[in-house]
Amino acid sequence: MKIELPAVFVSRTQALLGSEWSAFECALNEESPVSIRLNPYKSSTETLNSFKNVEIVPWASNAYYLPYRPAFTFDPLFHAGCYYVQEASSMFLEQIIRKQISKPVKVLDLCAAPGGKSTQLASVLPERSLLVANEIIRPRACILTENLIKWGIPNTIITNNDPSTIGKLSACFDVIVADVPCSGEGMFRKDTGVINEWSIHAIQLCAERQKRIIADVWPALKQGGLLVYSTCTYNKEENEDVISWICKELKAEIADPLRRFMPHRTKGEGFFIATVRKTGGKEEKRKRKKEKGKKIQIPPEIKNRLTEWDRFSIFSENNSFTIIPAIHSEDYLFLKNRLKIISAGTTLGEIKGKDFVPAHAMAMSNFLASSAFPKWELDKETALKYLRRETLQTTVGNLPKGYILVTYLNHPLGFIKNIGIRTNNLYPQEWRIRASGKKINL
Repeated sequence: MKIELPAVFVSRTQALLGSEWSAFECALNEESPVSIRLNPYKSSTETLNSFKNVEIVPWASNAYYLPYRPAFTFDPLFHAGCYYVQEASSMFLEQIIRKQISKPVKVLDLCAAPGGKSTQLASVLPERSLLVANEIIRPRACILTENLIKWGIPNTIITNNDPSTIGKLSACFDVIVADVPCSGEGMFRKDTGVINEWSIHAIQLCAERQKRIIADVWPALKQGGLLVYSTCTYNKEENEDVISWICKELKAEIADPLRRFMPHRTKGEGFFIATVRKTGGKEEKRKRKKEKGKKIQIPPEIKNRLTEWDRFSIFSENNSFTIIPAIHSEDYLFLKNRLKIISAGTTLGEIKGKDFVPAHAMAMSNFLASSAFPKWELDKETALKYLRRETLQTTVGNLPKGYILVTYLNHPLGFIKNIGIRTNNLYPQEWRIRASGKKINL
């Protein structure tokens, strides 16, 4: 069925595209491309082989177009964090990072949910970089947390703050990525409901909101630092005009060509991305005071569960243990005392009485030692039962009592506790598969 576009949108976009309008209109009535990006720390041949007839996304590593949209919800590898379903145009962020960043940096992903750009940043930033992923809307921040935990990277901190609060952290970040809320013109064919909400007034409101968000967070960007600004819309008011405003009012210069992705030109949805460098103003130099935070010795219950312990500092709060890369421990304490942190590093678990209860994040960690826990390899049907948080009946006589790491195609899915007569499913309640699906096309 042909998409019915608002007449005002048609006239405005025709003026923007000129002779390309017909091709653009035809593209809007085609199926949206489906694309995924593999987790470079987890993916294996089996992950990619589970998809047929893939096509490489040319501007992103480990990224592929699929010929159809599978039932991702019913693929255990998706829940294991082996890949992320991400719109292809937005993956161009990798090209900017690789071109502009060559040494470890502190990066803020300001409007990070649901996690596409954050997981990509975690994959392509130089080693020893720190990623702070922020989302102001709490339910969306929880989705962001789930996706980053599944990605298994320990050099991330997830926060739930308003940009104005983050802006009080003077000259804290080398790079700020801001995929700001917009009128969503680039999503028209993917979500036709966006069309009903579109108006000139909505564009104006979005443009003002975008300026306010950037102005609020601007003090947190270091002098000479980069702002990567993006939207999923076409119009100039929310794109070029906002960039011009940033350069003039906040004192910045364009650091990379402005790029607008259009569905008739590239295989993807509408997307705009620009990079500016902060130039104006004086940076107040402050000597950061020593932050208070108690680092502890590694408890015997945790030792040998992860690899490369010398890279981490371990912190404890309310009998729960978290590890942070040692080079970022001071930054963690600094942010912890100033922002609302939802998750940081890798949560290992907690001690309850004499029992150490492993956290799901430990199962997802890319630093989990291969011999950390006894393993139980599941077939697809049993794996889906586990992901629905159903009780698993085991007839495997050699499974020891205690905590067992369940896997699918050798990728960890989470923990169960074998108590002999039955097992307790420890998959996070809020993450469980709620949908039913009998046929699985993967």
